[in-house]
Amino acid sequence: EFMDGKRNILFVGRQEKRKGLPYLLEAYAQLKAEMVKTRLIIVGPDGGMRTACERYVERNALEDVHFLGFVPYEDLPRYYKTADVFCAPNTGQESFGIVLLEAMAAGTPTVASRIDGFRDVLTEGVHGLLAPPRDSEALAQALKRMLSDAAMREGMALAGARHAQDYSWESVSARVLAYYEDSVSRNTSGQANRQTGKPASQLNGDGA
Repeated sequence: EFMDGKRNILFVGRQEKRKGLPYLLEAYAQLKAEMVKTRLIIVGPDGGMRTACERYVERNALEDVHFLGFVPYEDLPRYYKTADVFCAPNTGQESFGIVLLEAMAAGTPTVASRIDGFRDVLTEGVHGLLAPPRDSEALAQALKRMLSDAAMREGMALAGARHAQDYSWESVSARVLAYYEDSVSRNTSGQANRQTGKPASQLNGDGA
């Protein structure tokens, strides 16, 4: 129902303070004044801020803001695919940007906060755009830049989709298995060295 020609901005996360939704709403209010055919789709359970966020929308007469609440995990790809840009305005304390990787895997370009955790998985200017946390004006400008440039969105979507494959279970499990195999090999080699009583340099043919 959201594929009607408007530019869709997607937020996914609990509506709590550190997820930064109020800053996105402020940014959207600025953006909406310039780009009328935009829409903000908010997915995720209430973390204590939904009422305040809804009041902000009503008080500022913001149109095309949709609070959808909790969405089953298996349905999230549909929402990512519906979005023209995914936005993560988190303020900090994110250990890993899994939500960014989900958007990338779906081929959705991303605008996010420049925070630890997010910078670990998203290269600015390659997979998406970053804005300072708690800066709604900078966030609005980044969203405007992304939504105004179809070539940028397409390029970052493709780069992000490729990048996300590095974090697939197949890739991660292969690296974990290789690490364990290497550890076992090193441990076995170390035990053999201790049993012979010779230093590793001599066993390898190195040294006198």
